[in-house]
Amino acid sequence: MTNQNLQFPKFYVTASAACPYLDGEEERKVFTELQGPDANALNEALGKVGFRRSQNVVYRPACEACAECVSVRVDALAHTPSKSIKRIARANADIQSEIRPPIATQEQYDLLSRYLNTRHSDGSMADMTFEEYKDMVEASPVQTITIEYRRAFNAELMAVALTDELSDGFSMVYSFFNPDEPKRSFGTYLIHDHINRAQLANQQYIYLGYFVEGSTKMNYKSRFKPLERLGPNGWYPFDAHSQSV
Repeated sequence: MTNQNLQFPKFYVTASAACPYLDGEEERKVFTELQGPDANALNEALGKVGFRRSQNVVYRPACEACAECVSVRVDALAHTPSKSIKRIARANADIQSEIRPPIATQEQYDLLSRYLNTRHSDGSMADMTFEEYKDMVEASPVQTITIEYRRAFNAELMAVALTDELSDGFSMVYSFFNPDEPKRSFGTYLIHDHINRAQLANQQYIYLGYFVEGSTKMNYKSRFKPLERLGPNGWYPFDAHSQSV
């Protein structure tokens, strides 16, 4: 029997709102709900065409006047870290990581609050409550893990990644970290760690969400090679702009 819910999910469009990445622009999203036994399959299928998951919803930009948000992924099996990434890995040699089930803890939330207050105090998540954080972590209808990163000598929680496990790799849903140690470059280090995990598991891709040209918040993603971007005809090398048309 054909699963009509998987083939024909119902999509909805949000109202326009201020873009969080580009000043003066407005964003709009198309989204659908993940539910039932086919949630994993739908999440994977839509992820390959540029959708991202948030709790039990997957979405992608559907802006009327802008198309700057581009889905990107790293080919983990072909990746060789650059000198700068190796330096960042050495700077975090005292960090130990552990995969845990997607269960929110007060310790995680306290770190998230510090991160948001320092890095994104004017963002939409700035006033997130513990219950809202719990929903973000635990309201997942797909195969999801959290990875905790702790300082080895005192077990201090330094970073957390919320990650979906896919058949071809990992999708990094959200991550946050200690904002008081910028020299560690945790944003870059967490991707490096996910690439290492993918290589050990012989998984090919790390899905990084969206890249916006000109947004300083996104620059760290372009450090990872080979990076691929999603165009009208599928995935292609990030720098091969001529292939996108």
